[in-house]
Amino acid sequence: MFFLTNEIIFPPVENATEDGVVAMGGDLSVERLIEAYRQGIFPWFDQGSMILWWSPDPRMVLFPEEVKISKSMRSVLKKEIFKITFNTAFEDVIENCAKIKRQDQNGTWITDDMQEAYTKLHKMGIAKSVEVWHEGKLVGGLYGVDLGHVFCGESMFSKMSNASKAAFIFLANKLKTENYKLIDCQIYTDHLKSLGAREIPRTDFIEILKKKD
Repeated sequence: MFFLTNEIIFPPVENATEDGVVAMGGDLSVERLIEAYRQGIFPWFDQGSMILWWSPDPRMVLFPEEVKISKSMRSVLKKEIFKITFNTAFEDVIENCAKIKRQDQNGTWITDDMQEAYTKLHKMGIAKSVEVWHEGKLVGGLYGVDLGHVFCGESMFSKMSNASKAAFIFLANKLKTENYKLIDCQIYTDHLKSLGAREIPRTDFIEILKKKD
């Protein structure tokens, strides 16, 4: 296992373990986070544990033009139940993502340090959010790291049925019009698959990540 030092350097993702762990240790400085995402690596670890850096193979992604909107979801969106905004309440979104209770999870991997680090990225214009509102209250949203041609999704939350789906569909449609290559969804979930995301080889993902044009 590769242990990170103060130097901001990562080993090749091809050296990752079978589970996708590239390295351990280091910190959550904005410089290290930016370098990690540029190489297709992201942090994911439990509270109190050493930082783990991941690059799974295969990689779950959504090509924006492939987003799936079910008939029932089209009806929800048409009724305009939600007001959806972009990058207007980042800190509220990440706090809700950290606090929301999830099935089969004890606690959260979005630690206080993680929130602080990504809020710094947000203030630099790199981390961004989608917010879903209902009757003036924040009921859903997502956040991630914007590389300019790839949006690296980090987490989403929903306090109301269909709210996180609405956020994801909004993001996909926005990025489609702006010619983004893909949304990085990191790892497989049935929820993401239902929205059109699919797994691709890590080599394909890295190739897309490196091509900004």
